[in-house]
This record gives sequence, C-alpha cells and structure tokens, in this order.
Amino acid sequence: MNKLIVIVSLMAIVQMSPAQSLKTVSYMDGTQELNGLVTANAGRQLPGVLILPAWKGVDNEARTAALELEKEGYIAFIADIYGKGNIPEDNASAAKLSGSYKSDYKAYQHRIALALEQLEEQGALPDKIAVIGYCFGGTGALEAARAGFDVQGVVSIHGGLGKDKSRPNAPIETKVLVEHPAEDQSVSQEDYDSLVKELRDGNADWQIIIYANSGHTFTNPESHEYNEVMAQRAWKHTLMFLEEILK
Repeated sequence: MNKLIVIVSLMAIVQMSPAQSLKTVSYMDGTQELNGLVTANAGRQLPGVLILPAWKGVDNEARTAALELEKEGYIAFIADIYGKGNIPEDNASAAKLSGSYKSDYKAYQHRIALALEQLEEQGALPDKIAVIGYCFGGTGALEAARAGFDVQGVVSIHGGLGKDKSRPNAPIETKVLVEHPAEDQSVSQEDYDSLVKELRDGNADWQIIIYANSGHTFTNPESHEYNEVMAQRAWKHTLMFLEEILK
C-alpha cells in the first residue's frame, strides 16, 4: 500500500501542469482584484519580462512562454488585464471585452503599468525590463511603447497593429519588434502601413518580421492556425531580441 502511495505521488509530480510552476500574485486596481502569475525565480534580481496574454486572458501560451523565459534567466510575470470575475468564456465575450480596452487605450495602458509595477516588486531589475504580448497582448505591447513606459523593448506577436486615427504619432523611445504572420486576416494593409509610418515618425528603433504561410494565431499550439516551423523561428527571434536589450 505504501509503495502504491509513493508511485501515485511521483506520477502526480511528473504530470504537474505548467501553471503549478507559477505563483499567483494578487494586486489591485481600485476595488478590482487582479491575479497575475510569476515564475519561481522571483526575488532574485534578474532581468524581467512582462507577458501580456491574448484576448481570453491568461492562457497556456502565456504560461509556457513564462516558463521558457525562466529557463533563459528572466523573471516573467503574466499580467491579468481583465481582473477577477471578468474572464471571457467564449470568442464573442473575448472580442467584446478586449475591444473595450482597445477603445479605451488609456485604461489598457493603466493595467499594463500596474503589471509592470508588480514585475519590479517580484525582483526584476528596473533598468532591464521588456514587454511581450500575444494577439490582444501584442496590441498591448505596442501600447506600452506608445505610452512611453520605461522599458528596454517590446515584442508584439501577431498583435493588432492599428490605433485610432485621432491619436497623433509621437516619439517612441523604446525598441520595437513586431512578429507578424503574412496571412493574418485580422490586420488590414492600412493598419500595417500606419504602424510603419508611426514607427518612422516616432524615430523608433524598430523591426518587423513577417512569417510566411502563417495565420493570425500561428504561434499557439492549441490553434488550428499553428505553424510549428514559423512559431519556433518567432520564439528564437524573441529570445535574440531580449538577449540584445536585457543582457
């Protein structure tokens, strides 16, 4: 019986999900509770990476990225943009909720700023911080650059590229990497061209990499659009960028 208990316990350890290697960090925006996730190396005074998840909130792609970044020597913190009790259950609710933050970009920037504060509180070196984001989070990474947050760089991974035309282009002081799938039907040519102009007008240090034969969610293994080869290339490009700006 004791042997059986030991075997079952070992199996439980081996089969732990990635989320069990991450610690929940609760923080507040007024009366709204937010619950982010941080890697186990928190508190060690290391370069830090803020991860902004896709439109359904904290997901497996964000969790996996955090654990991989930990292996590379970064403290990773996954932001909770929506807050407790506001997690979308389907695409329709995700589109509505993420859309509200795209419209009220200052509210989105505020939630990103709160998450950056948490990343620093978890031990990330203040002068060695980057932001990466997927999909809706990729839009957020660009918003971090537009807001002028004190980060060394941002990576937008299949993110929305456009902003409201009423917003003027402004200087962009942080480095920008955009990883854009060639067949992304959610991004118009107009939005793409507008971003290029915005980066040029802002005199930014920027780079856009376009991935062939790839749809919108090409980096997500759970998506029907997943492109393993291009996803691996994109991740390597992300790590190269982070190595350059943070180490």
